[in-house]
Amino acid sequence: MDRNGKVTQLPLFEEALERYSGTPVTERAARFMTTSSDPVERLYTPRDFAQAEYMDKLGLPGDWPYTRGVHATGYRGRLWTMRMFAGFGSAEETNERFKYLLAHGNAGLSVAFDMPTLYGYDSDDPKAEGEFGTCGVAVSSLADMEILFSGIPLDEITTSMTINSPAAMIWAMYLVAAEKRGYPLDRLAGTLQNDILKEYIAQKEFIFPPRPSTKLVVDTFEYGSQHVPRWNTISISGYHIREAGATALQELAFTLADGIQYVQSAVDSGLDVDTFAPRLRSWAGRSHCTPTVWTRRWRCRPRKRCASRCVRSRSSPTRVEFPIRSIRWVAHTPSRP
Repeated sequence: MDRNGKVTQLPLFEEALERYSGTPVTERAARFMTTSSDPVERLYTPRDFAQAEYMDKLGLPGDWPYTRGVHATGYRGRLWTMRMFAGFGSAEETNERFKYLLAHGNAGLSVAFDMPTLYGYDSDDPKAEGEFGTCGVAVSSLADMEILFSGIPLDEITTSMTINSPAAMIWAMYLVAAEKRGYPLDRLAGTLQNDILKEYIAQKEFIFPPRPSTKLVVDTFEYGSQHVPRWNTISISGYHIREAGATALQELAFTLADGIQYVQSAVDSGLDVDTFAPRLRSWAGRSHCTPTVWTRRWRCRPRKRCASRCVRSRSSPTRVEFPIRSIRWVAHTPSRP
C-alpha cells in the first residue's frame, strides 16, 4: 500500500514467489523453532501480514502503539544512554570508579549495591558479616550517599540505581544529597529499579509483604511526578524472571502482569495515570537464552505494544502515552524504526 492508501502491485515479487514455490526443496529432518519452542517457517513474505493490520499492530515510530519505539527518528536523533553497571567496596572506592567511567565516555551512571544494602541492613549489622561491598557498593547512610556522588555533576548525568526493597529510602538519600549541594529536584534525572513484585517471583530480595511494598512503589510514583519529573520511578524487570528459568513468552507475561498491577495500585490510590505512566520503564533481559538479534527484537516490540494497550484499556489516559522501552545491564536495547 502506498502513501495515498492505494494497493501497489508487486509483479516481480509475485513472479519470484511463484518460482520459489515451484522449486524442489530438501530440508533436514529437524524441528526448526526458536529457543521458546515456537515454530519457524522456512519463508516469510508480505502475505503473512495483512495490510489492514499494519497501523494497528506495527504503526509508525514514535506513534501509538509504540511497537517501533517511542522516538520518531529511532536513535538517529539521540543515542541511547550507555552506562557501565558499577559498584564495589566502600563509597569512596566506587566514587573513584564513577569518575573514571564518566571520564572515559559513559553518559550516565548505573549503581550496583552490595547485598546488605539490597536487604536493608547496615554494613555493621551482624547479619551483614562477610558481605560488605562484595557484589556492589555499601550504602548505609546519607553520609555514604554524599561520598558516593561527591564531585559528580548530578544535573549533567542520569543515574540508574538497581535496588528494590529499600528503593524509596535509597532514592530519598540521593535526593537529599543532591539538595544539600544545591541541585533543584526538577533538574535530576535517572531511573530507580523499584520493581518489588518480580522479587517475589524470581530474585527473592524482598523485605516486606507484597501490599505494603507495593504501597512504597506507588509513593515513589506520586513523589516523583510532583517533584522529580525527569526521574523514571520504576523499571519493570523481565530479566530476572528470564534468568530464573522462564521462557521468553513467560517473561513477557509476568512482566506485563507486574506492570498492570503497579498501574492499578497507583490508580486505586487516587493518582492520575497521565501523571506517572510516561515515566514507567521496562527492562528485558538479553541473556544466552536469546541468541539472535531477531528473537530479542521479537520480544521487545510486542511488549511495547501490549503495555500501551493495557494502559489505554484499563486506565483511560487522556494522553495516549506509555513510552516503554527495554534495557539491559549495560545499555539500552534500541528499537529501530
